Parts: sequence; structure tokens; C-alpha cells
Amino acid sequence: MTGTTPLDYARWRQTVLGSVTERLERAVVLDLAGRLAGRDVLEVGCGDGMYALAASRAGARVVAVDRSAAAVRAALRNAEDADQSLLLQVADARALPFRSECFDVVLAVTVLCFVPDPQRAVTEMARLLRPGGVLVLGELGRWSVWGALRRLRAWAGSTTWRAARFFTPAELRGLLRQSGLVPGRGRGAAYYPPNGTAARLLERVDPLVGSVTRLGAAFVAIPGRKPRPLCT
Repeated sequence: MTGTTPLDYARWRQTVLGSVTERLERAVVLDLAGRLAGRDVLEVGCGDGMYALAASRAGARVVAVDRSAAAVRAALRNAEDADQSLLLQVADARALPFRSECFDVVLAVTVLCFVPDPQRAVTEMARLLRPGGVLVLGELGRWSVWGALRRLRAWAGSTTWRAARFFTPAELRGLLRQSGLVPGRGRGAAYYPPNGTAARLLERVDPLVGSVTRLGAAFVAIPGRKPRPLCT
């Protein structure tokens, strides 16, 4: 895991680059998740809880977990401030403390990039889905300006980015298939360079690019659906 803290998340969202990027990424993930009202949703690696809160505002019953106790505390404070009800718990993505097939939707955003065994984590998340349920993986795209700069920082000695893994859409689809899920059509976001002015200028066209190609996206999201059993 990285040394990123809840305060780092909050500071990032206060910048122009962070606010635009978060808005675009969240829209992609929630669109791929589908209807949330009245559904049971789990967010894995919730950080300070922004995706979990968005799902709660959409009418979902939300459980959120993170392996960082500090992140869980921050998510709880944000939920209280927003007057939203979340069930929060400290847990590792590779060993989730829930019974099988108890969620309709599972969200995992920038989690696998810092998990030593991403396949184990995806298989564990898939276990929790009810038949017909969907898992949305949102990860750092490999082939983007952002990815290239992060790899340069890793080579320059950044412990955060040295530990990170960047995914292609094909790799994410492979993880979903190996977990017994059927991958759907993915989306990309943040095609601009990591610059606030560029983000603000290109925010409106970014979703159009993301609907056409994933190449060049700093963020890639892929849904996987759990098949329903055949009638016999």
C-alpha cells in the first residue's frame, strides 16, 4: 500500500486538476455500476469515502472497507458530515469478511494498483456478488502521459509509484474472466496531461473520447457481471 492519507485525498480534490479528474472518474464508475437505488453496494478500498457517499446519495445500502484504519475514520467523519449512513469496516481486499453473494454491486477504484496479488483480490470481490451483480474495477491506465510520468517518478526513487502497478484494459478484463465474471465494455477518463488548466479546458470533451477509446486514458474502468445460473 501507499503512504497516501485521507488528508492527501482532500487536498487533491481542492485543486483544479483533482476536482475535475475526480468528477470525471466518478461519473464513469457510477455509470458502469448502473442503477444503485435500493441495491446493496460494497466499496473496497474506500479511502475517505467519496464513492461510497455517492452511492449512498443514489439510494444504495452501502458497506465500505479499507485496510487503513485512518481512512475508515475519515470516511466515517465525511458520512456524518453529509448525513449519510454507511457501514464501515477495516478489511483487506484479499480477505473480505462477508458471506458469499450478499452484494449487488462492488466498486474497487485504484485498489489493485497497490495489491500484491490482484487476481486474489478480484476473485474475492467476485465471490461476494449475487448472480447478475456487477463489479466495477477502476485503475490507473498504463498507456497515458500520467502513467509515463509516474513511472519516471518511480525510477527517480518515489516509493509510492515504485510499488504501483499500471493496468491495460485487456489485463483488467483478464482478471475479471479468471474470477468467473463476464467483462463489459470499459470506459476511460482523464486523457489530458496532469495540468489543471488542461483539465478544465478539456473536461467537456473527455467523456466523448472515453466512450471511443481507452488508449491514452490516465484512468480505465471495466465492469464485470456475474452470470446467472441457467434454468434446469
